[in-house]
Amino acid sequence: MKKVLIAILLLGLLPHASADYIHWVDFRLSAPVLRSALELDMASQGGEQPLDWIDILALAAAWRGGTGVTVADTQRAAQILRGDTPPERLPGMAGRCFSYYRAAYGAALGGLVGHFAIRRTDPQTGEAEWIPAYGLKAFSPIAAGYPWSHYPDFGAQRSYGYARPHLGNDILGALGTPICAVEGGTVEALGWNRYGGWRIGIRSDDRKRYYYYAHLRKDTPYAEGLAVGQRVQAGDVIGFMGRTGYSAQENVNNIETVHLHFGLQLIFDESQKECDSEIWIDVYPIIELLASHCSSVARDPQTGRWERLYPYCDLDAEPLRSAAAR
Repeated sequence: MKKVLIAILLLGLLPHASADYIHWVDFRLSAPVLRSALELDMASQGGEQPLDWIDILALAAAWRGGTGVTVADTQRAAQILRGDTPPERLPGMAGRCFSYYRAAYGAALGGLVGHFAIRRTDPQTGEAEWIPAYGLKAFSPIAAGYPWSHYPDFGAQRSYGYARPHLGNDILGALGTPICAVEGGTVEALGWNRYGGWRIGIRSDDRKRYYYYAHLRKDTPYAEGLAVGQRVQAGDVIGFMGRTGYSAQENVNNIETVHLHFGLQLIFDESQKECDSEIWIDVYPIIELLASHCSSVARDPQTGRWERLYPYCDLDAEPLRSAAAR
């Protein structure tokens, strides 16, 4: 609870606070809690009072001080949010802390749920049509049909170069497994890093999330044509799993186990992007949530390029007519 109060001060929610952005986030929501809030959100769409899963999570966390949130808490939060009292005006710590958690979780989860459309071809008529939907619009970093495994390892110690905590989640799989963009955004980093090997950094459209994909395959780590400044869609193939890194020399396999290091940095102010106090969160529960939402992809035998089987449009980011023209 002490850390929560410090974070609230840093956010500037109290009169004597001097900073105007968040400096610390401790993301401790389990996958079942995330899934419960998502289901409550989706079930309410089209009704008189649609709910937002981030509001649900924020209110549940405000009651608990950010730890130990349960599925029952999300159900209770949804019920309260259907009432007439704004969450910021609720009595006690719930009302006092809600804005902090709403901003923190909004930064962490803001691009995962919303409106999207997928284009499918009618097998009988051969005609293609865009099918709009609402729900998870982000994808697992591992393409559909490829086996993988992971375990909670955020904060585990690493010793190469210097002693430091592990600020991500390692996803184990087979060499060459297609890696997909979890969320749409712009490629900000591409190339070699002595710790991460061949890696990719993608910034979300709202610029609050920086997705980091590391230890990509030797020799051919990236999807063909991928470049800094390029915009990618959620579910696009961006690279291939490998074990590069732990070397100042480029293109070296110094990692023992083939895996993807997947990390997520939250950015509330540009000064946080490259500094000693970056905010990296535990993505294990997010990967668990996305595990059943994988992008179906295949390699075109003629061009050699990896393509998704179902063209996709993030309707919160662009109109459908733009996607249809691609």
